[in-house]
Amino acid sequence: TKDLSSGYATRTVITQKELMVQPNTPRFLREGDHMEFSAKIVNLGEKEITGVAQLQLLNASTMNPIDTWFKNILPIQNFKIAAGQSAAVKFSIEVPTNFNNAVVYRIVAKVPNVRDLEGASDGEEAAIPVLTNRMLVTETMPLPVRGNTTKNFTFQKLLNSGNSTTLTNFSLTTEFTTNPAWYAVQALPYLMEYPYECAEQTFNRYYANSIATKIVSSSPKIKKVFEEWASKVSPKGGDLEGAVLLSNLQKNEELKSVLLQETPWVLQAQNETQQKKNIALLFDMIRMSRELESSLAKLKDMQSSNGGFVWFKGGRDDRYMTQYIITGIGHLKKLGALSKVHDEKIKSILNTAIPYLDKRLKEDYDNLMKYKNLRKSPFGGDLGGLAVHYLYMRSFFPEYAIAKESQVAYNYYREQSKKYWLSQSKYMQAMIALSLNRTNDNITPKAITRSLKENSINSEELGMYWKEWDTHSWWWYQAPIESQAMMIEAFSEVDKDNKTVDDLKTWLLKNKQTNNWQTTKATAEACYALLLQGTDW
Repeated sequence: TKDLSSGYATRTVITQKELMVQPNTPRFLREGDHMEFSAKIVNLGEKEITGVAQLQLLNASTMNPIDTWFKNILPIQNFKIAAGQSAAVKFSIEVPTNFNNAVVYRIVAKVPNVRDLEGASDGEEAAIPVLTNRMLVTETMPLPVRGNTTKNFTFQKLLNSGNSTTLTNFSLTTEFTTNPAWYAVQALPYLMEYPYECAEQTFNRYYANSIATKIVSSSPKIKKVFEEWASKVSPKGGDLEGAVLLSNLQKNEELKSVLLQETPWVLQAQNETQQKKNIALLFDMIRMSRELESSLAKLKDMQSSNGGFVWFKGGRDDRYMTQYIITGIGHLKKLGALSKVHDEKIKSILNTAIPYLDKRLKEDYDNLMKYKNLRKSPFGGDLGGLAVHYLYMRSFFPEYAIAKESQVAYNYYREQSKKYWLSQSKYMQAMIALSLNRTNDNITPKAITRSLKENSINSEELGMYWKEWDTHSWWWYQAPIESQAMMIEAFSEVDKDNKTVDDLKTWLLKNKQTNNWQTTKATAEACYALLLQGTDW
């Protein structure tokens, strides 16, 4: 008041559920587990309560009850809890040995007949992945049939599978195509769904969406097919994405990521209709535009101030990863798949990344000259895999002048590639042929492709390939799928030999897994090769 008298008042409001259920759930279940599913029921009221708790188990894909399958034979438990206390309830369950899905639990506690709490209840529902103790083994048999011929095939392993007491069949698929480039289209959703956020897979999301946009915009017939599928997916004209991902299993992104890593075949298309839904979703124009913007923004965020890209955000810039991404941009440029809307953003990436790579090549050259007397390499020269990769990458961007201080280094390594290509791996030889061919060397590239052809293996069933592809290696420059894709580009561009290119494509198609080629990197290179070269498939 005016004479400085004062006072205060307090009011306290408590908001709480007087009955709460708190499940104690594991992060995942494993097939064959025997366990007690437990939960704590809390009474925050002022009186003792008596009630029942019920556990329901549901199939995450269909939301159908599976209590019997999990032997949840006592799904209802009684409880009696004093005021301000809690009690535990336990349900004995057994995880089936071949469930191949995720389980949704729904636990509810009810207090039916207590004054002040009459009809009170609480519940919780969530999904838990079920990890398998089994490994999916895919047995495949190619059925090569040339035009206007008839052949008989016997799938002997399938005939003998009934003799096994442990084998469980998951699916049998027969696939026929007169248009092998369709394999590349089917593989694009795989590049989009891969769960990690490293620079390589972030770029491959942009790569897949760019190729998809190119396909739709350049082929009205294909676009019409996708639109027809989309209309079947969402007949009422609703949200396409919501219509495709109907199950709770697929709506839960965290769970989807776990399943993709632990039991990847669970998320494979279960039938042709589901596969069409996934592809139609990828080729939805609005979604493609959104994904292109998102992945390009994430990619730009992974570029360091010096122009180099990092593997994961916050890490150090990496030369190989930078060359890989810039090479991928070169592939999109050659395919005509770079969106004009993104011209400025792509240029801003190239304007810093290419000088960064020029500088790194100069550093190699400077160190080589400094320590040259300590090294002896009479057969392979001074040519390393990263230098060859650089020359190939640089051949896509002749409009970007090589920095003057890097010109000597570039000339040196280009000359080394002309002299010592024979000592390099087949993958590197194809890169050298392409880089030299694009820089006006008309002799060495043809010598390389002639040598490659003489050392190749040719088969009516498998097409054309090299014995080195049978040797597994962790080195990036010995990867068989990427190497074969590079061969397709080399023979197409240097020799313009469509027959050889089609034979090379045949091997690439034979080595495709269910929905991809081993890795995101291999899948991206295979898609590029199949869509770019040879006769129009």
